[in-house]
Amino acid sequence: MRIFVTGGAGYVGSHAVRRFRQAGHDPWVFDNLSAGHAAAVGNSPLFVGDLADADALDEALGQARFDAVVHFAGVANVGDSVREPLRYYRQNFTHSLGLLEAMTRHRIGRLVVSSSCTVYGNPATVPVNEESATTTINPYARSKLAMEWAINDCARATGLGCVILRYFNAAGAHTAGDLGEDHTPETHLIPAALEVALGKRLNLQICGTDYPTPDGTCVRDYVHVEDLAEAHLSALGRIAAGETRVCNLGSGTPYSVREVIAMCREVTGARIPAVETPRRPGDAAALHAGFERARTLLDWFPRHSSLREIVETAWHWHRLHPQGYADRVLTAIPEILERTDGTGVTPETFEFPPRRRAAA
Repeated sequence: MRIFVTGGAGYVGSHAVRRFRQAGHDPWVFDNLSAGHAAAVGNSPLFVGDLADADALDEALGQARFDAVVHFAGVANVGDSVREPLRYYRQNFTHSLGLLEAMTRHRIGRLVVSSSCTVYGNPATVPVNEESATTTINPYARSKLAMEWAINDCARATGLGCVILRYFNAAGAHTAGDLGEDHTPETHLIPAALEVALGKRLNLQICGTDYPTPDGTCVRDYVHVEDLAEAHLSALGRIAAGETRVCNLGSGTPYSVREVIAMCREVTGARIPAVETPRRPGDAAALHAGFERARTLLDWFPRHSSLREIVETAWHWHRLHPQGYADRVLTAIPEILERTDGTGVTPETFEFPPRRRAAA
């Protein structure tokens, strides 16, 4: 299949793009590079554009006949969403509506969507399954749930087929060591802990120690990014016209913040000092997955999602690339200069691979 991938230069998106290529598909990436990295795209075509720009989206979709869309683009930080709710509704909900409209114009009837476990809010019981109540407690979660509602209505009205994948906590890095997590600033627990181990920050913050959990810190379910990529590949073959199918993607094994920090210390051999701070607005106490539907519908199982493998692969990536993708950009400059005769290219402005278009 030829697949249009929004946000394909991002953390999870880039892993999925690589997996699609390995499976013989032809992924094309559309990304504004606000959080993604051109160096993560590999040999797939890259269109630099924003979902807010309908003309740019139509231009990219008009370059070829696409069989499906996989939608990763969006913003995903609970604390930020409390401070900037309109930004989250705009990027996660409004821009998704624009994508649905563009799919209709270009007659693309298959969609796989990245959603979030945060739609379950602060559940009364865990693990949660797809029938659990969606009692959202922060704007990020509400923006994702609103997107899901719109897709479901669109499927009934137009015949669109969609699989919605509700991630738990994406973590880890590609086992090859050349794809990983690179955010600025970094707010996720595992890479933040590894930045302390590398000496890039002085300490790690534990946001809240008075939750109703065994050790007082938040409890979460972590799923390896390569397992997420595999689920997206499987979902492409399980789309049914006019239906929206929802699957949880998690490991089913919960860990507290303190347990994750302990594993990071064990894997790295570093002390990783941590300081206790107040709770972060919008966080649930405990959230982990029941994923039987993914096992049944997608024939999916989280094969790489033990906490040790997650931390070991993440540590491998961060040790090889202490500056993230900037390390890869700098080493690629001679090749880029050779391609472009040395004109108009700087480390800050070049795209790797350069933006290119292909005939249908």
